[in-house]
Amino acid sequence: MTRRTTRAVTRIAAGAAVVALLPVLAACGGADPADDAATASTTITLVTHDSFAVSEDVLAAFEAESGLTVEQVAPGDAGTLVNQLVLTKDAPLGDVVYGVDNTFASRAVEAGVFEAYQPEDLDPQVAAYAPDDLAGTLTPIDVGDVCLNLDDGWFDENGVTPPATLEDLTKPEYRDLTVVTNPAMSSPGLAFLLATIGAFGTDGWQAYWTDLRDNGVKVAESWEDAYYVDFSGAGEGGQRPIALSYATSPAFTVSEDGATSTTSAMLGTCFRQVEYAGVLAGTDNADGAKQLVDFLTTQEFQADVPAQMYMYPADPDVELPADWQKFAPLADEPFEVAPSDVAAHRDEWIEQWTTTVVG
Repeated sequence: MTRRTTRAVTRIAAGAAVVALLPVLAACGGADPADDAATASTTITLVTHDSFAVSEDVLAAFEAESGLTVEQVAPGDAGTLVNQLVLTKDAPLGDVVYGVDNTFASRAVEAGVFEAYQPEDLDPQVAAYAPDDLAGTLTPIDVGDVCLNLDDGWFDENGVTPPATLEDLTKPEYRDLTVVTNPAMSSPGLAFLLATIGAFGTDGWQAYWTDLRDNGVKVAESWEDAYYVDFSGAGEGGQRPIALSYATSPAFTVSEDGATSTTSAMLGTCFRQVEYAGVLAGTDNADGAKQLVDFLTTQEFQADVPAQMYMYPADPDVELPADWQKFAPLADEPFEVAPSDVAAHRDEWIEQWTTTVVG
């Protein structure tokens, strides 16, 4: 599993290899320019974060209907993805991007990474997930709450009362039990930083992180590392029973009979994340790129999102898995930070966090 499911490593690697080989092949003798043009017009490169996944049959149906071939390139977590998009904007990595989220999106928009596009028939409820500074440029694809997860079995076995609030994590009984991710590199990490800013205010969040640091919080570089290497609840030998993940993650740790889950989400620690897709400026196939963005909003793809990526589809009409109401509810009152404040202070807050926590 990646953030929410097993990613198509082979397909992504193959896509990256094809992209890497294109300049080499073009330089070889005997290539027919007409063939190169035909390939370029039918191949669309989708740039994603590491956790993108789609069922093979769903993607194959789109490719068959559109006549396009979708190659995938994944440069890293969402923070790394945005950094790479900005650095390569004059020579884009592909045609479409998926996985830029509401914590990092304004950085990419301000850098001119995207060509303005949004599907004409987009549901107004879906479009509402894009604030004014993103409207018409990025298309909301999925939604999820970033929050701390607990290994319930660990707390039962060790006779420790589980924490319930952000403040609890700074208490001595939870020393060295928590792992989070770096907000400079990880979109869940930045979302959690924003949750603490929403909870403690712009004048109080640094003191909170100082307490958390002094209580032994561990910082991982990516969600995969935090959840699958450090979290004891993932079944991979981790040692920390409190890990930053998603409110939907407990739906992945459900028992075989579907009656219980071995983990739970601290719904009082959440920040709501929205992930977007967009057409990359400089694409050689704008029409194909727009078709791919349109596809990501279809019922077929949206219905595939929960099982493949453990996120809520942005389309409110898509039926959710039966066990999500019990094991994967969204938070009633996630912490909020105004999008304009995120855009204005994101880099400043990340720098302050790094100084406070990492040193």
